[in-house]
Amino acid sequence: MRLKNKILILTSEFPPQPGGIGNHAFHLARELKENGYEITLICDQRSQNGELERPFDAEVPFKVIRVPRQEFILLTYIQRIKSAFALSEEVDWVIVSGKFSLWTGALLRLFRKSKFIAIIHGGEVQLSNFFLRKLTEFSLRKFNTVIAVSNFTKSLIAPLSINDVQVIPNGFEMEEKRFRVEKENPMPVLITVGNVTQRKGQHNVIKALPVLLKKYPDLKYHIVGIPTHRDKLEKLILHLGVEKSVVFHGQVDEATKQHLLLQADVFVMLSEKDKSGDVEGFGIAILEANALGIPAIGATGCGIEDAIKEGYSGLLVNPKSPEQFEKALTKIIIHYQLYSINAKNWSSNFKWEKMIKKYLNILRT
Repeated sequence: MRLKNKILILTSEFPPQPGGIGNHAFHLARELKENGYEITLICDQRSQNGELERPFDAEVPFKVIRVPRQEFILLTYIQRIKSAFALSEEVDWVIVSGKFSLWTGALLRLFRKSKFIAIIHGGEVQLSNFFLRKLTEFSLRKFNTVIAVSNFTKSLIAPLSINDVQVIPNGFEMEEKRFRVEKENPMPVLITVGNVTQRKGQHNVIKALPVLLKKYPDLKYHIVGIPTHRDKLEKLILHLGVEKSVVFHGQVDEATKQHLLLQADVFVMLSEKDKSGDVEGFGIAILEANALGIPAIGATGCGIEDAIKEGYSGLLVNPKSPEQFEKALTKIIIHYQLYSINAKNWSSNFKWEKMIKKYLNILRT
């Protein structure tokens, strides 16, 4: 007789490779395991021989099945589907995260009696390709429950009239290894943590620097993350003549990331929708900074609106308006101690120990 607490998770990303979807899937799987569920997770193997993933997988408390990425990507897709079919036969729940996982889950739903949950982050429901967008909309209607990571993400699927859509923000977990020195007179030091891409909006911060530097000539902007579009940003920096104010750090480990955050005054994420339709669904990096007492300035028109409590943990601005950015930064600097305390308090609402209870409520119904 099979157990009644088996869950299969399908995810498009998973550690040790970086990515918000993968980070979310890891913590969700671990928290569910700690609450008595038997977890099997299917994801990609992105290193050539699995040498990067193998040590990580050996340490996690649940079963991880890696599908090697093939040069001919269709073969990878076929293997993902085959693995999902083989492992979904005797599970009570299938949880999917990421666009291909979403499509796979909808296919499984036609053949399995399990209950199905889709987690949507934002980009998968705004695809620029018409066919793929319609495939996603069709797929979402097949799930028992759809979980959106923000109210903004939920609003993107409102026209689909899906019966059960619930909002559960991304959770975070950060062990504070060092105490942050309270700053009375910030320089200021700005920081963005995330893949250096159009969606994360580092270019919008750089474009605002000429305005900011008129008021804060010693300002520094630190860019932390995979340097995908670094070359483009360096050309922009040289064109604007702000090269002395910008520091690239590339991809760093957790200890280094926290060290850099502890030196910063304000976390900035001026995100925008990219050419493929991908959009910031929430902004968990903002809350990680908040947990260290670092207030944030973020973009309107995306899931960051749920990650920042306006006028409390930070401020929201039009990402294309340097003038709004400068006013927001000045307001935070003037009331820095209050914003810092509020940011830390705000972040406590999003720790995984609280977020997992919302998932358990769904699984136990």
